Amino acid sequence: MKLENNVRIAVIGLGYVGLPLARLFATKYSVIGFDINESRVSSLQSGTDSTLEVEDNVLQKVLVKSLNEEKGLYCTTSINDIKECNYYIVTVPTPVDKNNRPDLTPLYKSSETVGKVLKKGDVVIYESTVYPGVTEEQCVPVLEKVSGLKFNEDFFAGYSPERINPGDKEHTVEKILKVTSGSTPEIGLKVDALYKSVITAGTHLAPTIKVAEAAKVIENSQRDINIAFVNELAKIFNLMNIDTQEVLTAAATKWNFLPFKPGLVGGHCIGVDPYYLAQRAQEFGYHPEIILAGRRLNDSMGEYVASQIVKLMIKKGISVNGANLLMFGITFKENCPDVRNTKIVDVIKALKDYGITVTVFDPLANIEEVEREYKLETVNILPKEKFDALVLGVAHSEFLEIDFSNLQKDKSLIYDVKGVLGSLADNRL
Repeated sequence: MKLENNVRIAVIGLGYVGLPLARLFATKYSVIGFDINESRVSSLQSGTDSTLEVEDNVLQKVLVKSLNEEKGLYCTTSINDIKECNYYIVTVPTPVDKNNRPDLTPLYKSSETVGKVLKKGDVVIYESTVYPGVTEEQCVPVLEKVSGLKFNEDFFAGYSPERINPGDKEHTVEKILKVTSGSTPEIGLKVDALYKSVITAGTHLAPTIKVAEAAKVIENSQRDINIAFVNELAKIFNLMNIDTQEVLTAAATKWNFLPFKPGLVGGHCIGVDPYYLAQRAQEFGYHPEIILAGRRLNDSMGEYVASQIVKLMIKKGISVNGANLLMFGITFKENCPDVRNTKIVDVIKALKDYGITVTVFDPLANIEEVEREYKLETVNILPKEKFDALVLGVAHSEFLEIDFSNLQKDKSLIYDVKGVLGSLADNRL
């Protein structure tokens, strides 16, 4: 399907998902990036991305200073600046609350924002990870109520799940095949054509919005379950005094073995999405067993890692109560400043419960954000003192170049959560 000549896109939410997408569309279309965070918008409009997802020189190439350019990206906090758009793409986060129940508040609020400027013929596309049915049953009614327009007569909807991998400079948004969908067959073709015009990896048009929503939520649920399996293997093999990493390396010689590794499962996708699917299943009277079992096991890994560290410290003759430990990294994954739902904090909390003093070093994490979210102090400059234990919690590239010997006492422990230090570490997960 051929797109209209006056494509004008508003991307609602300029975080890890929204900004890379807005930058990509801006190479071909007029794009207005909208976010309620004034400091974030100001930083972006000046050409700097604190999330490190878009390199500054790449961002600066597409930025424009006026709303009237034929193509380019203009970032704003003003709702008036997006009222002339005809495609609205919502990329806000979908977290869970303290009881692991889906929190759709950001989606409701962004839908209200779009509803205030929605016009006849406009298309609203959601990229946020949700359970099947959220777009049409939760978001669309908000759009109808606020705009006064009728769904699939006056305006239309689409769903194209985000597949951003934070910190990954190889699998960028345009290089990952995109699933698309629309609220009618014709709108599905239109949404597909819009993404196909910039996604070099191609697109897959799903038959319905619910199919696309379901496809997204099972992608991360599947990874969560697979990681839970190898985490359980790690617990079993540690009891048998067998190196789990060596077992996985040997097993991976079979052509159809799936190469998952044990670890802490946090972040805004894998550690969250299974709860969305589980709640929806429960609403239909089905209690998911494997999905929730995988979540419980992965959520227990922080305390397990801490207990392993303490056992190894005792074996080395290190006095646990009052020991000082240096934790390398607090972000949820390597080479990324994102600290949302990071499970390193579970390890830190458990270690502190043992009476250990923990210093957290992470050059990528925002110190103020960590303090605000977790009430933890962090440093972004490598300490000069020596520690009883060194724990590699996150495999940032620059950590791999540090001389650990300068930080060790006579009988310090080195524990490798990520399994990347090789023989340098005393033990690994």
